Amino acid sequence: MTPVNAMTLEFRQPFIHSDLRSIGREGIGIGKAHGTFGELLQGALPGLDNNFLLTLPIEDHSWAVFHLDRNASRVEVSPAGKWKSVKLAQQVLAYFGLNCGGKLLIETTLPEGKGMASSSADLVATAHAVAGALNRQLPTHAMLKFLRAIEPTDGVMYPGSVVFFHRKVQLGWKLCGLPDLYIVALDEGGQVDTIEFNEKHRFIGADEAAEYADLLQRSIAAFESRNLEELGLIATRSAVMNQRRHPKKLFDEMQRIAKSSGALGIVVTHSGPCIGLMFRATRNDSAAPIRDVIDAMKCLCPDIMHLRTVHHPDDVLSWLNGHRNRPEAPRTGEEMGR
Repeated sequence: MTPVNAMTLEFRQPFIHSDLRSIGREGIGIGKAHGTFGELLQGALPGLDNNFLLTLPIEDHSWAVFHLDRNASRVEVSPAGKWKSVKLAQQVLAYFGLNCGGKLLIETTLPEGKGMASSSADLVATAHAVAGALNRQLPTHAMLKFLRAIEPTDGVMYPGSVVFFHRKVQLGWKLCGLPDLYIVALDEGGQVDTIEFNEKHRFIGADEAAEYADLLQRSIAAFESRNLEELGLIATRSAVMNQRRHPKKLFDEMQRIAKSSGALGIVVTHSGPCIGLMFRATRNDSAAPIRDVIDAMKCLCPDIMHLRTVHHPDDVLSWLNGHRNRPEAPRTGEEMGR
């Protein structure tokens, strides 16, 4: 786990304040995980239970701090109600042979129930924090096993964009680093429960699955060539196809704004109520064209989100080149479903 300067963190809860300076020693651990703004692509490949998503990591994230207490019998969490994180913390403790508890604090800049991986980020940050409190590192395969037992999960435990089979909680492809993107988004309101959504929206027909396979193959090629225009087209097509399952009320209006503004494309939270426009990130995201987009979007919804993707350098590609089990990009939709 990457060392973190505890003095840069400002946690409100007093039970953490007194021990922040102990982070890095056994007993206090900290973890961080980025969220996503929905998905660049989400669908299913031909075959059984091949639902997948292509993540779009953003700078917003969750922090978790865990204070190990070997005399405690349970894990206490703040804010209350994050029972999934409590369950995961207990599983990690048991994995390392401990039958005790502690205090878990989670803080996040991700809204809940919006399809932005808030729950996944909480869980992954928790896993890192608990392992860190023991001066241990939790193997990825163990983390995936624990997450699989809790809920369908985004691939936020990996850096950069990944193709992830979220219902099976299984990595498909780890892609090259995503260039910097700026996303202007709105929230139509309401919240979506991840588990309930995935239970309701299971069936994707053969024709759609074949198109999703083609879109995925194009996505892998677009990442390798850094073709943002192609990624924008793919994200837009995925958003259009998602209208059949989880329609956005303001989608047509957002399409018109996208076409008039020169946006790379539309990206949505496929399981949530948010719609965004993708632009190349620049030093001046308040330039006139972007201001015009924001003004037009505020006529639809007063609360606008300004988001940036997490930029991971080409060391992600180096990881791929050195990974013995890297899957080759399938050539046909039929092969992708195997």
